[in-house]
Amino acid sequence: MLWEEQVPQLQQGCHRQLLEKAHGELSAGRKVYPRRENTFNSMRLTAFDAVKVVIIGQDPYFNEHQRLGPEAHGLCFSVQEGIPAPPSLQNIFKEIRRSIYQDDKEKVFSTDLTRWAQQGVLLLNASLTVIAKSPNSHANIGWHKITDNIIETLSNKREFLVFMLWGAFAQKKAALIDHDNHLVLKTSHPSPLSAHRGFLGSDVFKKCNYYLETRGIEPIQW
Repeated sequence: MLWEEQVPQLQQGCHRQLLEKAHGELSAGRKVYPRRENTFNSMRLTAFDAVKVVIIGQDPYFNEHQRLGPEAHGLCFSVQEGIPAPPSLQNIFKEIRRSIYQDDKEKVFSTDLTRWAQQGVLLLNASLTVIAKSPNSHANIGWHKITDNIIETLSNKREFLVFMLWGAFAQKKAALIDHDNHLVLKTSHPSPLSAHRGFLGSDVFKKCNYYLETRGIEPIQW
């Protein structure tokens, strides 16, 4: 099922108009990440009716590796294969290894979370673009209106989804979600500054899979 058929802001083409502005007049000639063709990867890789889990990030990574290109490739918390895992992603893997794989030190994870997206995990940043080396530079250009509409539409039109809200920014999105029809898991952000204040040891990935399984939904292979 196409996202453009379900989400009002996408039906109106607002996302495509904003993409042109982000890479055009708003960039002032500077690089914008992720690359244009990767901007909507979260929705391209996870169809509307295939979503099981929603993980909300703030904005894309803003760095680029000389040989491998931009870290950002359209999936929140994910970086392209070969790029070292950023600290938040390292903590995400640490929690998965502890809670799902009994601290198996030999368990290796790819930094590219496409495998999650293909299983139904919508990896959605609130802002879908960012200017190179300038965090939150596109936070106020209109992306939040679109991504809030995506979250709200999923809440209204789907059932038994798991929304993972990590940190204060993501938790503000809780108001868009019907808590009676979905599972909302709130923890601190997995960044090194806050991971030990609730994210690590939270069992969010185990709780997510238990919720899905008890409703007859295939769990995620994290």
